[in-house]
Amino acid sequence: MRVAVLDDYFNKATELADWSPLEGRADIKVFTEHLGENEDAIAKTLADFEIIVGMRERTRFPASLLKRLPKLKLLITTGARNASFDIAAANAQGVTVCGTGGVGSPTSELAVGMMIALMRDIPGQYDSMKNGGWQTRPGFDLAGKTMGMLGLGKLGAAVARVANAFDMKVIAWSQNLTDARAAECNATRVDKDTLFKESDVISVHLVLSDRSRGLVGERELSLMKPTAYIVNTSRGPIIDEKALLKALQGRTIAGAAIDVYGTEPLPKDDPIRKLDNVLLTPHLGYVTAETFAKMYTDAVADIMAFLDGKPVRVLQPK
Repeated sequence: MRVAVLDDYFNKATELADWSPLEGRADIKVFTEHLGENEDAIAKTLADFEIIVGMRERTRFPASLLKRLPKLKLLITTGARNASFDIAAANAQGVTVCGTGGVGSPTSELAVGMMIALMRDIPGQYDSMKNGGWQTRPGFDLAGKTMGMLGLGKLGAAVARVANAFDMKVIAWSQNLTDARAAECNATRVDKDTLFKESDVISVHLVLSDRSRGLVGERELSLMKPTAYIVNTSRGPIIDEKALLKALQGRTIAGAAIDVYGTEPLPKDDPIRKLDNVLLTPHLGYVTAETFAKMYTDAVADIMAFLDGKPVRVLQPK
């Protein structure tokens, strides 16, 4: 069978995992360039592949695209879930969808790093040093500040632990958060408005869904202190991007650190790129060598199991 490995931007798929078990059973083609958003072009490129390995949500597989891939038998997403794969539509045309495992909590690590970079103005001070300058402004302590957690799942809990270690006060809110869960994370459950009003830093750790899409809008941002920051390493559409741009341009909040966007890759002419009170990274949350090694190793195992007629890590429609 022909196997397409998509969106391997760093050309690491064959280096970080052992694909030799598939020798003689599958022909593998690695795509290092993003296939874009043109469905006609994507369908033409992938028409002859029976197995496709997607890197998270970089290339979407809606029902309309799946229908144009009649040879497809196995669709793999790296990671345990993928909101951009229409699993029900895939199953309806006889396509098995499988996932992979991951390693540790790299997205939480990035969130903490971005929070520190914002509050200590590491990017601005780095630019000054590179241009021959020295200190240009003071940063802010984390100790004594209030950390607002928008979500306290596995990733949010990891960030909360670090915030506690820095002697920050941790408050949290999500639709289903309980006092007991908050207490487990040494946090205090508050209502949504209180979280936005009292936090010095807000870190977003929610799964994108109909309930969370646009959850942080103009109203919520208007509640924030003018000295407060927001960090999003979850999914771009959770924050209303137009409302965030307006808040940053008007400096009604101090700044933001953003790793995820409604359109990825982020368009070159997006106005948020020009702001000096925002730290932007290109969806690095899960992008570590250790995580990629695990994902690609599991992808090989997924393919082997499928070829043997015993698929593993099969994902079901929500």
